[in-house]
Amino acid sequence: MTVLEFSLLVWLGAFAAGFLGALTGLGGGVVITPLLTLGFGVDIRYAIGASLISVIATSSGAAAAYVKEGYSNIRIGMFLEVSTTVGALVGAFLAGIASTAAIAVVFGLVLLYSAYLAERPRPETTAAEPPDRLASFLRLHGSYPTPDGPRAYHVRHVPAGFALMFVAGVLSGLLGIGSGAVKVLAMDQVMRIPFKVSTTTSNFMIGVTAAAGAGVYLRRGYIDPGLAMPIVLGVLPGAMAGSRVLVGAKIRRLRLVFSIVVAVLGFEMLYKGLTGRL
Repeated sequence: MTVLEFSLLVWLGAFAAGFLGALTGLGGGVVITPLLTLGFGVDIRYAIGASLISVIATSSGAAAAYVKEGYSNIRIGMFLEVSTTVGALVGAFLAGIASTAAIAVVFGLVLLYSAYLAERPRPETTAAEPPDRLASFLRLHGSYPTPDGPRAYHVRHVPAGFALMFVAGVLSGLLGIGSGAVKVLAMDQVMRIPFKVSTTTSNFMIGVTAAAGAGVYLRRGYIDPGLAMPIVLGVLPGAMAGSRVLVGAKIRRLRLVFSIVVAVLGFEMLYKGLTGRL
């Protein structure tokens, strides 16, 4: 395979990753890392480094559109980023001492659990349940556009969501996935934020989280410009296309796409890690 053919195939895969990342809030990295390691035989640490760069590009491409449309909750994103950024630095440090097989197994388990949670019905919040005091103090409540006009929502269980965001940050630095899967599920399942708001706010956040981890990988020499360039050039237009589709997509379909993509990649990474093929 020539360099041009390799770059073209990586570009096509990155475009698809950016599209799915923007549509589901995963950030693209959840597809890029398995694509490079399983499809092209790239060392998983270099794949993670390139994946972190792609996550930054995905966030840049999709976040602006979501903020303009009024879906992303910027106050929630900035508040939770404090936790995820610290976690990303811890995860990037751990990646330097963990084996590639162990990283792959952790990656696979996280993805499979994320797929399960995404398909599980979310507990309904009763109208009589009082608003979260901390969320009210921080003014995290908001609204998002619907065909029937703006729909208000209240944020719940802020401390639990903040703690899970630290875990999301660790996974981001360790696995190079932007940890969008954990972010979306923490906001959707724990903080009771509407799914579209969760995915769009996740896209807003993942770039900052990935940037924190990318600096560590760059210092260690795990970011190859020749590998990262076609990924960025593919994932950016893919993310912009995905952001346009999400606005009119049905919630049930989004959850289904999220679960299928994550489950397939999770089984593949778990198998490769347990059999020592990475």
